[in-house]
Amino acid sequence: MLKKKPKEAPEINGGAMADIAFLLLIFFLVATTIASDKGVTVMLPPKAEKTDVKVKERNVFNIIINSQDMILAQEEQINDLGHMREMVKKFVLNQGKDSKSSESPEKAIISLKTDRGTSYDMYISVVDELKLAYAEMRAAAVGLPLEDFQNLDKDKPAQKEKLDKAKDLIPYKVSDAEPTEI
Repeated sequence: MLKKKPKEAPEINGGAMADIAFLLLIFFLVATTIASDKGVTVMLPPKAEKTDVKVKERNVFNIIINSQDMILAQEEQINDLGHMREMVKKFVLNQGKDSKSSESPEKAIISLKTDRGTSYDMYISVVDELKLAYAEMRAAAVGLPLEDFQNLDKDKPAQKEKLDKAKDLIPYKVSDAEPTEI
């Protein structure tokens, strides 16, 4: 009898497989969208040496937001953010008249403390109100309506001078404390 030769398995071209794998890789790289993180743009001060700064309690306006998104400003419950904005403006612009408010805009500090359970939307709403309060105070300080003040172009020297003057008169001092369980 004749011996049968065992059949050899056909050879698979490895080069074609590498090409297909490479094409799939490129397809997924091109087709995949990567979610970009969004956040609050805040200019942080340069890292400084630890110094023991003593601040008078009357110069600190406390805002606390708990996990149920309830706001407490100066130990008063706030239901309307517009009311909180007016409280902040009154506190900052006090000029030492009221013993429970700041001595001057330069010394006024807004302390914002949140709970770990505070919603991001509430936090952003409060920060927006604080920024609006400061924009209104700065606009009034340089004698402009709010809309005109917000449209000032910092690239134009005369307008930049007004912006700088407003920032010097009403410095934005908001202390954002580390979230805790409130």
